[in-house]
Amino acid sequence: MPISRRDMMVAGLISLAAFPLRASAATAEVLTFDTLYESFGVLGLKFSAQVLALKDKPISISGYMAPPLRAESNFFVLTKNPLSICPFCQSDADWPLDILVVYLSEASPLVTAGAKVTVSGTLDIGSYIDPDSGFVSQLRVRNASYRKA
Repeated sequence: MPISRRDMMVAGLISLAAFPLRASAATAEVLTFDTLYESFGVLGLKFSAQVLALKDKPISISGYMAPPLRAESNFFVLTKNPLSICPFCQSDADWPLDILVVYLSEASPLVTAGAKVTVSGTLDIGSYIDPDSGFVSQLRVRNASYRKA
C-alpha cells in the first residue's frame, strides 16, 4: 500500500512536535566568564544584560573545575582560570568575578582539579546560600552536566 501525502504530513508534524525535546541542549546559549558582569561599583556586581536575559534558560560555559570538597559531589565550582585552592567565600559581597557554582543533576565523580570542562544546564542568578554546605553564591548553573573540554 503506497504512503499518501496525508500520511507523510502527519509523520512530519509528529517529528516536528518531538524535535524541541531533543534539540533543547543544542539551543543552549554559550556564556563566557568575560560576559557575566556589566560592571563592578560601589553597589557591587551588576549582571550583564545577556545574563539577565538568560535567567532560567539553558546555557553552556567552559572553565576549570576548582578543587572539590569531596571526591564525589552534586556540585562544584567552575573558575575562569585553574586554581590550586578552593574559592569558597564568606559572603556574596566577596563573590569573585571569575567563578560560578555548578549544581549537577545527580552526584558524580569529579575530574581532577584544574581540568577544563564544559558545563551545560539552567542559569540561576541572585544571592543564594546552599543549605547543605553554607556556600554563598551569586551565579549558578542548575540541573547541570559536564564533559571534559
